[in-house]
Amino acid sequence: MSSPPDPGHRPGAGQLTGQAAVDDLLDVLDLETIEVNLYRGRSPAVAPQRVFGGQVAAQALVGAGRTVDPDRTVHSLHGYFVRAGDSSIPIVYSVEVIRDGRSFSVRRVTAIQHGRPIFFMSASFHRAEAGLDHQAEMPADVPPPESVPTLAERMSRYPERLGIWSRVPQSVDVRYLGEPGWVKSGDRPAEVHQRAWLRVAGRLPDTPLLHACALTYASDLTLLDSVLSWHGEVWGPDGFAGASLDHALWLHRPFRADEWFLYDCSSPSASGGRGLATGRIFTIDGHHVATVVQEGLLRRVGD
Repeated sequence: MSSPPDPGHRPGAGQLTGQAAVDDLLDVLDLETIEVNLYRGRSPAVAPQRVFGGQVAAQALVGAGRTVDPDRTVHSLHGYFVRAGDSSIPIVYSVEVIRDGRSFSVRRVTAIQHGRPIFFMSASFHRAEAGLDHQAEMPADVPPPESVPTLAERMSRYPERLGIWSRVPQSVDVRYLGEPGWVKSGDRPAEVHQRAWLRVAGRLPDTPLLHACALTYASDLTLLDSVLSWHGEVWGPDGFAGASLDHALWLHRPFRADEWFLYDCSSPSASGGRGLATGRIFTIDGHHVATVVQEGLLRRVGD
């Protein structure tokens, strides 16, 4: 399990941004092959102590995808975070081949540190075929991403809240349409919907698996924040600490993660210290390309 990171702040000395940060992300996703269906991944050189959940899920998907015929693309994944990951040591990914049918391939991946699982995931891959086609409508009257302040611009009012996130690589450009959960307590109005424009902040290769992995990474950046948004609450001092418990993602249509997409998030329920968040991902021209669901543990700081 892993706390949702702040996906972008005012760049600090030596901080990787733009294409340099994207190249670092690609390096993190380029797993080392240890043996057949066994891989090793690392965290960025500058990272929080606990591994970001989106990183583990994306690396696990890389491992799964390497064992599948390239003509089959991932259409869904379901993962559980069972222990906090340690960013100071590598993560070993063990891929189990569950099934290769005529149309679908299914893989199970276990991420291991210190000899124990920290995350496990099932992923299904499908050979594209013709069928029915409909989709949910993109929210109307959404301002274009270029007109929305960057997260770094929004957070420039709160230099005391930057911490480690002023140094970690900023590989994803995140632009909240409202106040993010990283502002000071009391400065965030309650909103049922939390929306943000996101894109990988540089150019990715054309490999569909890499775009799916990058979207998986980005989908964990802001989703759980929608639970706090409902109540006008924030992360950190005078707010909440959180940890992802699970993460599910369905990919509906082709997309590029290095082009703008709208992440439309909301929380249908929160109770018992847990919050459920759902997100719909739309391309800038209105195609519904993915749906995400996550439950997280949320505890008030100091409790």
